[in-house]
Amino acid sequence: MDLNGGMSGWWPPVSLIVVSFFALIAFETGYAIHDRQALAEQRQSQESVVQEAMKLRQKLETLASKTGQLAAEGDEAAKTVVEQMKRQGINITAPNP
Repeated sequence: MDLNGGMSGWWPPVSLIVVSFFALIAFETGYAIHDRQALAEQRQSQESVVQEAMKLRQKLETLASKTGQLAAEGDEAAKTVVEQMKRQGINITAPNP
């Protein structure tokens, strides 16, 4: 038995485990912060593309709505377009007045 009452045998491994655990937590935290910044940069770089896509979708919805309205009013060309789109699985309904 040593001067510490036999405790010197478990102290170094436990302290090594505790230090290793805190080193792991520090590494993972740094990695998470880095990933968060990278994701924020990706989102920022895609923002203009998303805005353009939303504008294009709005224009497409307006075009489809007006085409549906023309078809409902009896325009033959618009009816043909609506029928072709239905064959492709795209349903256009005329807007409510």
